[in-house]
Amino acid sequence: MSSPRSNSELVKSLSRQLGFLDCGISKADFLVDEASRLELWLQNKFHGEMHYLENYFDQRLDPRLLVPGAKTVISLLYNYYPDTKQNSDTFKIAKYAYGEDYHTVLKDKCNQLLAELRLAVGEIDARVFVDSAPILERTWAERSGIGWVGKHGLLINKNHGSFFFLAELVLDLECEPDGKIKDYCGNCTKCIDSCPTEAILPNKTLNASKCISYLTIELKNEIPTGFKDKMNDWIFGCDICQDVCPWNRFSAPNQEPRFEAHSQILNMEKADWVELSEAAFKQIFSKSAVKRTKFTGLKRNIQFLDES
Repeated sequence: MSSPRSNSELVKSLSRQLGFLDCGISKADFLVDEASRLELWLQNKFHGEMHYLENYFDQRLDPRLLVPGAKTVISLLYNYYPDTKQNSDTFKIAKYAYGEDYHTVLKDKCNQLLAELRLAVGEIDARVFVDSAPILERTWAERSGIGWVGKHGLLINKNHGSFFFLAELVLDLECEPDGKIKDYCGNCTKCIDSCPTEAILPNKTLNASKCISYLTIELKNEIPTGFKDKMNDWIFGCDICQDVCPWNRFSAPNQEPRFEAHSQILNMEKADWVELSEAAFKQIFSKSAVKRTKFTGLKRNIQFLDES
């Protein structure tokens, strides 16, 4: 019969074989400290029009409500830092969207991990989460010791920076949990100082309603005119707070073929973006996360900046 320690060692070994940057383990429990923080964040309307974040409050705080009998939360990191980037003088999309949609890629990886784990230890009741359910992924990753939450609200890993995706497995297999590590941000405020919309507030709080990623992806209405001179040419997402973070000097290009950037994305000039047709949008972004904003949303963002 396997032990919690051997189960943890097995999970980490399998995750490395599948190409995950890091893997940390937490005991599935109620997130007491996060309850008041989440409630206050919602009360302050920092989530903007993302009303879905108001739903399933209890489930966000307790993974055992997502997987009855859950004993363990496995947190996983998967690198997406690109080898080649867009031209500097063009409209920009976040690096995570250069290649195939991460939801698909990571779900495949996580399901493979779960399948191999089941082969090794027997039947397990589990669910895979890739930004797809009410789970506080950064909190669980921090609890598992694979990083700390930076002042910009993103997870930072000491060896790899922050250009990675997070995924979780919640399961009823008992594993030996890891412990938290310290916060290594120190007195650095580069992410706060560099945010053109002042979306990053003290105490690791993000006013998402002012974040460029929110404005270009989640916001369905027109972008407020007050942001016209603050978008820095971003039309889908934003990497500013990550680009300036000193810990990202450790970022290395990913080795995932499915994240290889579409050649047209890298070579498009501003005029190409302005003239982008719906047919071209469907061809270039057929497998990309950029589909989330739809053609009309992306064109709205381009026109907003083109008229600035």
